Amino acid sequence: MIAVIDYGAGNIFSVENALRYLGQEHILTDDPDTIRQADAIILPGVGAFPSAMQMLHAHGLTELLQQQAKEKPFLGICLGMQMLFEKSYEFEPCEGLGLLPGTVERIPDHGLVIPHMGWNKLDQKLDCPMLKDLPEDAYVYFVHSYQAMCPDSVIAASCEYGSTIPALVYDGAYVFGAQFHPEKSGEIGLQMLRNFAALA
Repeated sequence: MIAVIDYGAGNIFSVENALRYLGQEHILTDDPDTIRQADAIILPGVGAFPSAMQMLHAHGLTELLQQQAKEKPFLGICLGMQMLFEKSYEFEPCEGLGLLPGTVERIPDHGLVIPHMGWNKLDQKLDCPMLKDLPEDAYVYFVHSYQAMCPDSVIAASCEYGSTIPALVYDGAYVFGAQFHPEKSGEIGLQMLRNFAALA
């Protein structure tokens, strides 16, 4: 069973719809015992980093998620991916979950429209379970104004939008983060969610 974390800042309905379409057993929850018993965890997110972290703290989930990410497959999506890092500078400096090295900063201004919104090609860089069976010309759907600034060693795939943006991050063990929305990325995104679910 996959626990989809319900903390008040998630794109939960589209994630749930995708999991339901795939026939994956899941539960929307903020209950610590349910999260501990789950086989995998998805942390969705939409909105601003500081308020989302405040909501995680208010639900008493921060330390629990940090611990669970060491034990089972853990996927952060969009803002949920950004929260995997050590710190964000969106509006104000704010500590993240610290599961991956790096910070979250505004996408550099290269004369392009911000937020970065639309379909972009993934440049696959690392051997990552979520990329299994994907074509080389896989396109996924983004909506974001901030990006991870992190070591190449955790960037499983990137995209180009004026500069190189980490699109899929992976710690080599249990932690995955998708800056794009797999649940809104058609068959490519569904395959990635299948791949993640298969790890549970």
